[in-house]
Amino acid sequence: MDGGRRNVVVTGADGFVGRALRAHWVATRRPFRAAVRRRGSSAALPPGCVTIDDLALAADAQLDALVADATAIVHLAGRAHVMRESATDPAAAYRAANVATTAALARAAVRAGVERFILASSIKVNGEASAPGHPFGPADVPAPADAYAASKWEAERELAAIAAGTPLVPVALRLPLVYGPGVGANFLALLDAVAGRRLLPLGAVRARRSLLFVGNLVTAVDAALDAVPAPAGVHCVADAPPVAVPDLVRALAVALDVPARLLPVPVSLLRLAGRLTGREAAIERLTTALEVDGSGFRRATGWTPSATLEQGLAATARWWRSRHSI
Repeated sequence: MDGGRRNVVVTGADGFVGRALRAHWVATRRPFRAAVRRRGSSAALPPGCVTIDDLALAADAQLDALVADATAIVHLAGRAHVMRESATDPAAAYRAANVATTAALARAAVRAGVERFILASSIKVNGEASAPGHPFGPADVPAPADAYAASKWEAERELAAIAAGTPLVPVALRLPLVYGPGVGANFLALLDAVAGRRLLPLGAVRARRSLLFVGNLVTAVDAALDAVPAPAGVHCVADAPPVAVPDLVRALAVALDVPARLLPVPVSLLRLAGRLTGREAAIERLTTALEVDGSGFRRATGWTPSATLEQGLAATARWWRSRHSI
């Protein structure tokens, strides 16, 4: 590429990762155009932002205007994994938000002569659990277990098919759980629990899971944009090494300056409790391995995660304390 002198378009720029990426690019002076959704606010848009209410419903002319003169696209927008589903047809909702939007944006990229398309995908395309000692890699046979993961896999394939035979280089990044300042959902719930000094029955869990600090992710996106040659195809990206949940709790406790309160409940009892309380999926995620092999991406781009787990958790803890005036 040309060193970032032309705009990079980022979708989903008002989300957790999108906000971090925008801040990073402002700090590093990479020109960008950010697509955000307006939600009734009358506040002025941040510099470099444009509004698109719903990419899934955007006309071709609107998408063409969004990507005009862009060197690359970083596609973060989509329907994230929903823990408490409200859609009457979840599969259709995921396909509309994750597959149809990716395809429409990819076609606009081809029309505009965009050089690279970076798609934020999910390691869940590979499956819900990796075999102990055998981390997931891009060459593994995909095994999506739910509609969300299936839609991400289909989006990867749509992007590759549309880019085939054109100058557009497709790059799909399969990501594990991303954490950092601004995180929500399950990781925020874990933060709250540790900070609240609640007793957590996770002391006997030994399975390890890969994570990705958002500060490392934004530099991985830079690497995908700037590497020569372009890292075409599917890549897995993660911090190294993976961490067991009890060790994560202990590291979080250190970052929050509170004691770690762990009870060594046997995993079999945890899973039974999960079945009885309707939280089986949540317990499975806490007690099964999900390790990611990111060595291929590192070889292709030269990227290495600059922040350690301790540094990432320290930044996350500072953000958490700022929200709670502690």
